[in-house]
Amino acid sequence: MISACILIRAERGKFDQVAERLRQIPEVKTSFSVLGRYDIVVDVEAPNSKALAHAVLKASRLGGVVFTETLPQVESE
Repeated sequence: MISACILIRAERGKFDQVAERLRQIPEVKTSFSVLGRYDIVVDVEAPNSKALAHAVLKASRLGGVVFTETLPQVESE
């Protein structure tokens, strides 16, 4: 399994709607609104990098999403 955190900037007033739609993506484990530079934080888990990329692209193309930054998990030795 591979995990990532997606930081999302959403259109003004659409934070809750976007967070709710994100939760409908099967790979999304949790999604919640935050204060700061980003509006929503999403935890994603997928079986491989291809499935992770698919989930990230799906999230970034949702209506109301302005900008995303993805922080993939790094295996440390």
